[in-house]
Amino acid sequence: MSRAVILLSGGIDSYTTAGIAASIGHEIFALTIDYSQRHRREIESAKKIAASLGVKKHLILNIDLRQIGGSALTSDMDMPEGMFKGAIPSTYVPARNTIFLSTALGWAEVIGAGDIYIGATAIDYSGYPDCRPEYLKAFEDMANLATRLSIEGTLRFRINAPLINMSKAQIIKKGTIELGLDYGLSWSCYDPTVDGLPCGKCDSCIYRAKGFKEAGVIDKG
Repeated sequence: MSRAVILLSGGIDSYTTAGIAASIGHEIFALTIDYSQRHRREIESAKKIAASLGVKKHLILNIDLRQIGGSALTSDMDMPEGMFKGAIPSTYVPARNTIFLSTALGWAEVIGAGDIYIGATAIDYSGYPDCRPEYLKAFEDMANLATRLSIEGTLRFRINAPLINMSKAQIIKKGTIELGLDYGLSWSCYDPTVDGLPCGKCDSCIYRAKGFKEAGVIDKG
């Protein structure tokens, strides 16, 4: 059984990605990054998801990106509301996927996992530059230039983004119909209320609601 490191945030996309990896026979090593994000509630969902999938190991690492700031998710700036088209919103976290993928790559090299999975999508998303296919291909090329195992010819690393060309509705249909995932375990909201409920106003909440509506599936989250 081949090993795979999955970046598991606790959201729908990373959950579905992990489900896909498990369905094709990978031994799953889940990596969740606690980066002092505004919506740290998602980490609890990641724990539940990892348990439900029976992962080999779930590693939660602390990388405090609030020290850097520069994002509505890692600072006290106002959270934008609504969906954004054509502009990168303030919820973009500087170099987040590069930091996350680099951490995943380090773990993958240690445990001998040739596959790294990320729940990036280039359709129903907020326009983040580090979710584009060309970025992921560039990172894969870098990974195979920068690691001992790849240089020695022992292992070639692959960056897998199985959702990259799927809409949120397509993702939800795949997760519920094909994989039998329980999206009630997942979390999407960037700006939870004081009562710990989804705000319903941030772009992540809106994309989630749109996806469930278009998929014709009831959201139990």
